[in-house]
Amino acid sequence: MAEREGKASVTNGSGDPEPVEGERDTPATPSTVDGQLDLNTETPPTPELGAGPEDEEDTDSMEGCGHYSLTEEGERGSEGGRERRVKEREGRKRRRGQERHDSSSSDDEDEEREQEEEEEAAAEEEADGEGEEDEQAMEAWLGAELQELGGPAWRAVPSLRARETGRAAQFVRRACGARGLVQRLELQGRLERHTGCVNTLHFNPSGTRLASGSDDLRIIIWDWARRRAQLEFHSGHKSNVFQAKFLPHSGDSTLAMCARDGQIRVAELSATQRCKNTKRVAQHKGAAHKLALEPDSPCSFLSAGEDAVVFGIDLRLERPATKLVLVKEGDKKVGLYTIFVNPANTHHFAVGGRDQFIRIYDQRQINESENNGHDGTELLASYNDEDIYLFNAQQSDGAEYYRRYKGHRNNATVKGVNFFGPCSEFVVSGSDCGHIYLWDKKSAHIVQYMEADKGGVVNCLEPHPHLPGLATSGLDHDVKLWAPTAQTPTALKGLNEVMKKNKRERDEDGVRHGDQYDTQLLWFLMRHMTHRRMQRSRRGEGGGGDGDTDESWSSADSSEEEETGTDHLQCMSS
Repeated sequence: MAEREGKASVTNGSGDPEPVEGERDTPATPSTVDGQLDLNTETPPTPELGAGPEDEEDTDSMEGCGHYSLTEEGERGSEGGRERRVKEREGRKRRRGQERHDSSSSDDEDEEREQEEEEEAAAEEEADGEGEEDEQAMEAWLGAELQELGGPAWRAVPSLRARETGRAAQFVRRACGARGLVQRLELQGRLERHTGCVNTLHFNPSGTRLASGSDDLRIIIWDWARRRAQLEFHSGHKSNVFQAKFLPHSGDSTLAMCARDGQIRVAELSATQRCKNTKRVAQHKGAAHKLALEPDSPCSFLSAGEDAVVFGIDLRLERPATKLVLVKEGDKKVGLYTIFVNPANTHHFAVGGRDQFIRIYDQRQINESENNGHDGTELLASYNDEDIYLFNAQQSDGAEYYRRYKGHRNNATVKGVNFFGPCSEFVVSGSDCGHIYLWDKKSAHIVQYMEADKGGVVNCLEPHPHLPGLATSGLDHDVKLWAPTAQTPTALKGLNEVMKKNKRERDEDGVRHGDQYDTQLLWFLMRHMTHRRMQRSRRGEGGGGDGDTDESWSSADSSEEEETGTDHLQCMSS
């Protein structure tokens, strides 16, 4: 497979330090796949739950359909298809026999017809055999590397009884990580106001507000529980907004943003529900896809760009942006698509981008020639048109994955991957097929999948910080809210066939597009083709929204160009 640009979505499970640089072991997967990196960290793996009365048998455990078969539907489908083809052949034989009986054809013509029928039957038998082999190979691939899906770690009735008697101090924490609730996730509502694809979602620390950013260049702050927009303003960006995040401990008054135009901007929000201004604090010489927040800092964060630069940004400084590292592999710059700070040790951060490696740094020991560093306990990486891999960052070399999550497809756009649950019990990702997938982290079994975007691609998944729900977005222009309110667990109907379809399309595209153009070249050509049309459109709009300003805090390491001609494109693959 030819090397393509990497989009790695990396999620970093917080906990104990200290490994070295993590690299994906290429022999285990197709060589030089993209690394689409979206780092998210959660708490350490789930401890053993259920000592005492919560281990009692409970017919109302909310774990009724935790198991499913990867082969059952596929086998029924393939066997039914073979039976149908056999019946069709027999029917054709009967019809032709009747035609021969009714006609006055010669013996030679009859022999020719019989020979044709035998050749046709032999060809169909051979096709059936090849199809059966392909089906068996697909089933074997889907079932490989799965661990046994254990029994329920949380039961509703015993847990409620223990809470009533004061013996369940961590009731909410355990309930939010319960498989029974995850299997009952369903669509609760939609937030509709954007006029472009929604690329970013972020809850404030208390979980009461949700920020969304879009290709329409606007930011909306939602009162998501009441399904209404509290604040809407122009971001100040000139191209697709890729991320917008509340800075912690800022009273929800500071929002950091990045976009395809490479700018890193900060919006100052007032208590009266208005945006006072937005300011540019750094400039990448390429698209900036992700920001990484420091969990305890209201004024410091990191940014990563396709120019291979990581900026450290401190809003207390006159020149906020400082270049921390220029990521290279040998003499070649590595464009970056994601970055995440380890919440257990904020000196540590991980990046990923246009190659197969996940690089982990310690800000106190950065050496650009060695790309060295440390991180927390687990690292979750989603590779371009490949699977999701879980790395144990405490291993000596950090290169061997120990879990692999299959079934989705990650090719059309940059997609996030996240841990889900208070103790990172699950892995959640969107897919090109328009579904949301949730895997049990330990066993790698899919325990929930839900159809989300009619546009066909789910990019962004944002778990609520305290409740067992999440917000998602993609090519559709709305935000979708999910909560565990279904009366019965999802039956996973059709999952097997969707997983097989994703795998077949991935394999076919890998062969068909092995020598495809670099997506950056395609983006460059499309940008210039649409340049004049987009300029005319912007002139007609008559400028930006309230509170925007061109004032910027320059950086010695930032580009001095303002890139006034940058266009915003709809949902281009990065």
